[in-house]
Amino acid sequence: MINPIKILTILGARPQFIKAGTVSRAFSQYPTNINEIIVHTGQHYDTDMSDIFFQEMKIPKPAYFLGIGGKTHGAMTGQMIEKIEKIAIKENPDWILIYGDTNSTLAGAIVASKLHIKLAHIEAGLRSFNMHMPEEINRILADRVSNVLFCPTDTAVKNLENEGFSRFNCDIIKCGDVMQDGANFYKNFSKKPTINVHTNFMLCTIHRAENTDDKERLISIFDALSEISEEKRVILPLHPRTKNMITQLKINTKNIDIINPVGYLEMVWLINNCDLIMTDSGGLQKEAFFFSKPCITLREETEWTELVENKSNVLVGANKDKIIDTYKNHNFDNIDFSKNLYGDGKASEYIVQYFLKGLKND
Repeated sequence: MINPIKILTILGARPQFIKAGTVSRAFSQYPTNINEIIVHTGQHYDTDMSDIFFQEMKIPKPAYFLGIGGKTHGAMTGQMIEKIEKIAIKENPDWILIYGDTNSTLAGAIVASKLHIKLAHIEAGLRSFNMHMPEEINRILADRVSNVLFCPTDTAVKNLENEGFSRFNCDIIKCGDVMQDGANFYKNFSKKPTINVHTNFMLCTIHRAENTDDKERLISIFDALSEISEEKRVILPLHPRTKNMITQLKINTKNIDIINPVGYLEMVWLINNCDLIMTDSGGLQKEAFFFSKPCITLREETEWTELVENKSNVLVGANKDKIIDTYKNHNFDNIDFSKNLYGDGKASEYIVQYFLKGLKND
């Protein structure tokens, strides 16, 4: 008799749920072989993550909700470790599965390593080489204690090899990017937002602390957006916290079409129907490529260096003149969006097959 593999998946933010949903759907194809238990730490508690969210996104509901969010990095991570450890002891999984680079990722990694539970990291090997980013710390530490590292790109594999991971007791697997699996899946379920928009617009998002918490950078970005919006409609779904900061600082938002945050299926519609994307989001840089849209990135560096090398993504930082000059003068024609930068859209199945190899006979 074959005992199913028990996997404890740790998630903390809506983007992680969207990525994990793709893998969880693949797990669900093998119900007698894989038993997945999902833990939501509540790191980024999102009121939109209701029952309807999980139904629309076709994502399994978490078995545990920890309600840890809105705290300092130390307090948040410490409380997550304490609560995840109790669940791990109770459930006794064969694997702990983590995604990306949040505090929830790090907490899951620490619990797995302390309890000697095998650890799998999806989106392993990514590096921005900016040690001031908390995400960079989280991903480096999580990678180091992982037993299997599922890498989305050749660059991610090379990063691990350069850091000596080939000498460690771990498996490095280039599986492709689960976000591409998700983009292919959710494109068929996209929903037009309840705003008057059809085509001929630029989609913009701004959320990283390096931009939102720096007055000069934020002013410079919005000055550029206001000027661009004189000739191109700019749609900017904006988080209430950033919106409040803009109000407090009396930042110029003239002509910019600021809207409330939208659900993921609405965001997929906006991505698919815009002409250009401007963002500081890591995920949206890739989604731009998946949907064959050029991207201008409001950061000094990116984990997705292959997009810059492919000339589908341009790094501009927060300099007003550079942002405007890139928008007006950069040649985005003849970008090759057909390149296989992130796999063949079957990353989730490759991940599942890895786990299935470890099935135990009773």
